[in-house]
Amino acid sequence: MSHAKLSIGIAGAGLLGRLIAWQLLRKGHRVMLFDRGPEHGTQAAAWTAAGMVAPLSEAVVSDRFIYDMGRYALRQWPQWVKQLPAHRRPLWQFNGSLVVAHPQDQSELTQFYRDLYHVTGDTQGYQWLTRPALHSLEPDLNDQFQHGLLLENEGHLDNRTLFTALGNALRELGGHCVFDCEVELESGLIHTPSGPRRFDQVIDCRGMGAKSGFPELRGVRGEILQVQTRDLTLNRPVRLMHPRYQLYVVPKPDHHFVIGATQIESEDRSPMSLQSSLELSSALYTLAPAFSEARIVEQSVNLRPALPDNNPGITREDRLLRVNGLFRHGYLLAPAVVDQVMAMIDEGADTEFAPHLLNLSRNALNDNSQSEQRAG
Repeated sequence: MSHAKLSIGIAGAGLLGRLIAWQLLRKGHRVMLFDRGPEHGTQAAAWTAAGMVAPLSEAVVSDRFIYDMGRYALRQWPQWVKQLPAHRRPLWQFNGSLVVAHPQDQSELTQFYRDLYHVTGDTQGYQWLTRPALHSLEPDLNDQFQHGLLLENEGHLDNRTLFTALGNALRELGGHCVFDCEVELESGLIHTPSGPRRFDQVIDCRGMGAKSGFPELRGVRGEILQVQTRDLTLNRPVRLMHPRYQLYVVPKPDHHFVIGATQIESEDRSPMSLQSSLELSSALYTLAPAFSEARIVEQSVNLRPALPDNNPGITREDRLLRVNGLFRHGYLLAPAVVDQVMAMIDEGADTEFAPHLLNLSRNALNDNSQSEQRAG
């Protein structure tokens, strides 16, 4: 086990970059964090996201280990939040989430329940609700919903406040952050506009910014609406099952609600399409008619970094560690991924999730190394 204090350069100040920098600084390492975007992180995919930690919701459409990592995240996030500097707003909410369907789509909800049981093997952490119980939990939902599924073991984060809290923590711990800075990476070296900087270890957390070194990396377009209204209250995220798409609504501070999300195989970053806006808005209205008077305060588009299997991957090449491919599972998977990175740097060891994270193909590694050598 190594206890040496290292100089570590991190490229990418999104969710992973900030979390890894924070944990390394808490261990006494010297850290410099670089990002091509602004300090607040508004260009990061995790800034645009809803901040859900929903292992049950993802279990039916993902590999089993995604569910297991999500359960780990439910234990880790409350601990991390307690360790951050004091903040005005609560960062973590653990009220579960709710899944509903209109009467004509009840079969979608029933199938979701069956799939969930097939994946988890039990009924712990979720339960059917009849109409009275459903509307007791969420009285502002549309009266036509007759049944619901309460996923008790799910939570969500105030992700944008979290970004600020992590930034404050980095400064308090003596981290050096450089924003609006394009970089190129190689083993132990970060090339900046002002010249190269050498480190004991370099970590690439750039997401889509690392595409030149990740031939297999692709961006998956996601679009969200953010609305504000005082005409209703939601106490937890609500998902609406539908034959064509799934809508989620996540309550945020100051009577804001995040509505998402489309998933389009495209790297187009242009503004939200009319079709997406209509689908999200109309589905939102059917969820709770009181949303009709909500004000649209934001329409956001971003790209989720995804590898071919839509699962995360970590590679190591001498003194260059690459972490990528969180896809749409950023907040769900971040704790397991961060802990694996910390184990590799601090102890030269692996966690229980290593077999699933250290899984990039040899071809990707070879192409990656050749690309970086050309860039250097």
